Amino acid sequence: MELRHLRHFVALAEERSFTAAAAREYIVQSGLSTSIRALEKDLGALLFVRGTRPVRLTAEGEALLPSARRTLEAADIARQTVQEVHGVLAGQLRIGALQTTGHTLPFASWLAEFALAHPRVEISVQQLAASEMVRLVTDGGLDCALVALLDGDPTGLDVVPLLAEPIMLACPADHPLARETAVGLVHLADERFVEAPPAWAIRSEIDRAFAEAGLHRRIACVVNEWSMVLDLVAAGVGIALVPQGLDFTLHPRSTEALRLVPLQGTSLERRVDLVVPSGHAASPAARRFSELVRSKLSAP
Repeated sequence: MELRHLRHFVALAEERSFTAAAAREYIVQSGLSTSIRALEKDLGALLFVRGTRPVRLTAEGEALLPSARRTLEAADIARQTVQEVHGVLAGQLRIGALQTTGHTLPFASWLAEFALAHPRVEISVQQLAASEMVRLVTDGGLDCALVALLDGDPTGLDVVPLLAEPIMLACPADHPLARETAVGLVHLADERFVEAPPAWAIRSEIDRAFAEAGLHRRIACVVNEWSMVLDLVAAGVGIALVPQGLDFTLHPRSTEALRLVPLQGTSLERRVDLVVPSGHAASPAARRFSELVRSKLSAP
């Protein structure tokens, strides 16, 4: 029995999908299937019910899962202890980031400095919804993440505040609201909106602000990529509420076709934080990256 087989087993049990589990472990699906079959052969038992979607554990698989998690956790702690005593940081830094992270924070510079200081650490970056990244950091699928938090600090995670940026109106340059110095939510109630998916924290904040104001808005289109939001607004599909730091210079068509207008009468903002597992649950790489970020934030 090999640790990688147990890791693949836990990934498949948690993701309940060969596609998602293979992506999480950065292997092809055939490799994941081979690993699961090897583990089943070692144990002399089937661990998953074949032919079911989503993937379902057998009774033997259910019995193995808690022990497999404890074994992997113990192996991680042992590896971390040796690495820290040896003084050389190695392994992986699996970090999650928002699509707009590079627009509002020197994320690339932080990663570059980390990579230079720790050349034996393999860095992988995933861009996912904030709620999904928080779940992955909590469950061990990511080492840390830069996320937009919605309601308080998540349990079991240390939170490093990075920034809070206002939410602004993005509208076509020839839209009547483009000439305003500031607009209230009440002026947007009759407009068509290009929106982020409901799972995104910024969408939840916007939904809540309109609900608290007793206003209803029409959603014309839902898009999970910020550059597409800007393109659709520029094309006249609708208006959008976006983070102030969204960089129009990355979208040449948008620089002349769009305007950003501040909101008034509302405290709508997006808070961005670095989340890392608390205490010994954090990997050495995550702790070092968190220390680097904290040092940058405290620098004059």
